[in-house]
Amino acid sequence: MCKVCHITSAHTRYDIRIYSKECTTLANNNYEVILLVNDENDDEFINNIFIMSTKFISKNRLDRFMFSRKKLYLKALEVDADIYHLHDPDLLPLGNKLKLLGKKVIFDSHEDVPAQIKDKQWIPRIIRNIISNFYRMYEIYSIKNFDAVISVTPHIVDRFLKNNSNSVMITNFPIIEDMVNVERNTANSICFAGGISEQWNHDKVIIAIEKIQGIKYIIAGKSSKEYISYLEKLPAWDKVDYIGVVPHSEVKNIYDSSIAGMALNYSTQAKKEGTLGNTKLFEFMQAKLPIICSNYKLWKEIMEKYNCGICVDPHNVNEIKEAIEYYINNPQEAIKMGQNGRIAVEEKYNWKTQEVILLQLYKEIVLSK
Repeated sequence: MCKVCHITSAHTRYDIRIYSKECTTLANNNYEVILLVNDENDDEFINNIFIMSTKFISKNRLDRFMFSRKKLYLKALEVDADIYHLHDPDLLPLGNKLKLLGKKVIFDSHEDVPAQIKDKQWIPRIIRNIISNFYRMYEIYSIKNFDAVISVTPHIVDRFLKNNSNSVMITNFPIIEDMVNVERNTANSICFAGGISEQWNHDKVIIAIEKIQGIKYIIAGKSSKEYISYLEKLPAWDKVDYIGVVPHSEVKNIYDSSIAGMALNYSTQAKKEGTLGNTKLFEFMQAKLPIICSNYKLWKEIMEKYNCGICVDPHNVNEIKEAIEYYINNPQEAIKMGQNGRIAVEEKYNWKTQEVILLQLYKEIVLSK
């Protein structure tokens, strides 16, 4: 049995991509799987996955960068796995050390990190480009020696292919859940569940619904006090139902009581192409919920191919308003578009299509010398 060690310095032990998808898939296919994490919880063996903790929680980012990596490295040596699968950019040096020991190493880049650094508010603007370029060079140096590289969307994979020919896309399509028949509530509610932040243009949605009669915008998820305070000052805040963090079962209820899901993402990382790595689109589709989403190239292709949503400029309040009103005025068409989205997830945009790629990649690495 091949022993595999997934390592994360920043994600939780039950992270959906790492634990629920990748580790679970490998464990279900006769790999011995260890997941190494930074937290203070006890080690545990669950669903054939051994979760091992460093018993370390960083006080801040600098603390994590300086001390976390050493603790993870010592634990990784203790594990003595055949393959190490790294999930955070600050683990590249750890991967290089493991390669010197003759280990096989996979780097799984969940984001376009060089582009992401340029958006980091906690990094002084004057040095963001310097840090971004330094990271990019170190990333190139590292992945040339790694056995494989994984990322979540085409433009990031294309960048990696220039320096590692064994680079593949394994994206964040959802694990298909059984679904009972959904009867949409007649109430005119639109919704969003996830991290409540500026990149999802909630302010534009709230401005757009100001003159729509009888509309409610349901928002669920974690946010900063500063951002919520900003949204509360908007005139149409009385049409917002902000319910904070809720369990997954409650999210399903929110989707079932809404006429559309809002996915008005804007990111300088995604540029005009967008990303397949963000799960929001596919969560809505799985729930039979028609979508109003950003007019990213990748997202627009999906919406047009399956007729499951409306693409708009995420900064154009009038376009957002018109899209919401279309669903209100055409309820049967909204239901049909939601059904189309569910069909698309069942046919293509689901984790089973991705686990085939993951298992093939691991098979090739195990067989390689």
